[in-house]
Amino acid sequence: MLTSHDHESLAQLQLLARSVVEGVTAGRHQSPHKGASAEFKEHRQYVRGDETRSIDWKLFGKTDRLFIRQHEEETSLRAMILVDQSGSMSYAGSRSNGLSKHHFAIRLAACLCTLLIRQQDAVGLGMCDTRLRQTIAPRSRTSHLSILLGALANSRTGGETALSQVLEEAASQLKRRGLLVLISDCFDDVQQLFSALRYFRHTGSEVVVFQVWDADELDFPFRQRTRFQSVEGVATERTVDPPSLRQRYLQQVRQFRQQLAMGASQNQIDWISCTTEQDYTSILLEYLNRRHGSPAQVARSSHQPLSDRETRG
Repeated sequence: MLTSHDHESLAQLQLLARSVVEGVTAGRHQSPHKGASAEFKEHRQYVRGDETRSIDWKLFGKTDRLFIRQHEEETSLRAMILVDQSGSMSYAGSRSNGLSKHHFAIRLAACLCTLLIRQQDAVGLGMCDTRLRQTIAPRSRTSHLSILLGALANSRTGGETALSQVLEEAASQLKRRGLLVLISDCFDDVQQLFSALRYFRHTGSEVVVFQVWDADELDFPFRQRTRFQSVEGVATERTVDPPSLRQRYLQQVRQFRQQLAMGASQNQIDWISCTTEQDYTSILLEYLNRRHGSPAQVARSSHQPLSDRETRG
């Protein structure tokens, strides 16, 4: 699933949850609970029943008053990765070297799974189209990685897309606050999609969406009469004259991406738009390097390449 270059790249990455997450084992991520870790949080006044070992005796010597030292408990991240395996993900354009959007998606998911497991974080996986076809509950054991990679390797495309229904099913897999990662082309109703994603934001989870495009879908390079075949739903074919509809197609794509960018910004969702021509480890590195910015900034910067493509077109 992963090359030696992928593993070397992943070894340099660390994914730290920006928001407070809940977990069950000691890890790298901040918890809403106060505990006895190395990270000092605050003082509070001593009350009867507190453990005397938590008293700050140095502060007592200065103030002659008893205070308790409170620390942030650290916890592992609980993540759920959803990978779209609907029919539209099977597309592989003229510049992708035979790499379909689905193949790209499962490799990106493999990178994320490897990264999170190495950090001893709990990772779950869901393969989906109109519903969750396979789910693997989050675990943090090293042996769990082979199960995740095996499921990704055996994934096959087919069926239509209904991401909102899938996300409703996935809600039961991520009951506590954590991280939801969706890897999809997101070819679905925008309003319904964000309505479903909004639920995870309301429960305190962080949401990251990697939207996968083929370059052909962004700049529509077809020049001669072309036969297009449906890859979802009823098998239909249509032969069209691409130059006659190219401008209208690009306008609809631009409007679609603007709607997605706006929805991501309004709901504080990190939205990363990528193409199958890109290196998936480089995409992760670029994203993690800018995680210190706001989700709205990430969404805007992720959608920037569209105007450049259209200008070249």
